[in-house]
Amino acid sequence: MARELAGAGFDYSTLDQIVSPQEQIIGLLLDGLQKLAEAGETDAACHIAGTACAILRRASPRDERRFSALLQRLVRRL
Repeated sequence: MARELAGAGFDYSTLDQIVSPQEQIIGLLLDGLQKLAEAGETDAACHIAGTACAILRRASPRDERRFSALLQRLVRRL
């Protein structure tokens, strides 16, 4: 789902029908981090994604894995 939300042209207006508010926020953050990396700030995006992983590790392992997957994709750009 992380890739779907980070994809170009994603219609955020339909999110309230699909997922919870927390899922919507996670999706927005993942999308924003992807765009930050595309704007040349890959290091900053990696730092933020890594911090999100640490925060979510125990409280929400599923969400942590989504940030981890993004982080792994971004690290290849460095």
